[in-house]
Amino acid sequence: MTAEKTIPLDGVKAKEAERCFKSGCNCCQAVVMAFAPELGLPEETLLRLSSSFGGGVGRMREICGAVSGMAIVLGLLRGYSDLQDKGLKAAHYDRMQGLCSRFLEANGSLRCGELLGEAQGPKGPVPGDRTPQYYQERPCPRLVAQAAALLEEELARDE
Repeated sequence: MTAEKTIPLDGVKAKEAERCFKSGCNCCQAVVMAFAPELGLPEETLLRLSSSFGGGVGRMREICGAVSGMAIVLGLLRGYSDLQDKGLKAAHYDRMQGLCSRFLEANGSLRCGELLGEAQGPKGPVPGDRTPQYYQERPCPRLVAQAAALLEEELARDE
């Protein structure tokens, strides 16, 4: 089963996340910026907050930036702040695990390096040039769209 069949990518947030990625955002920034209106923070703050998570955290190819973006947005919009309430903490973690499970089911991994496969390019901190070939070789536009779509669906359950 392909990811496109399991996660509809025609929603507003999916399209916005893909647009943000193609405009230069890293994967995490793209997901976070898709939800900027709901977050109510300055765009510069959101871009800075999510800047370290690109390329699987600082381009180390660990957890996918799109997944990190889901975590940031879910935390800002539905996270807990009562540090003594284990129930709230458990409920939040359950929600995040559900999002991750769906992403994992659709893509086979939560790790950037595994998701990129051969397209990951050379190691190191220097990002690749954003050329048409870059966008063709990487699954990132689809992954940020998926993450945003999953999160949009999850948040809509509250309304």
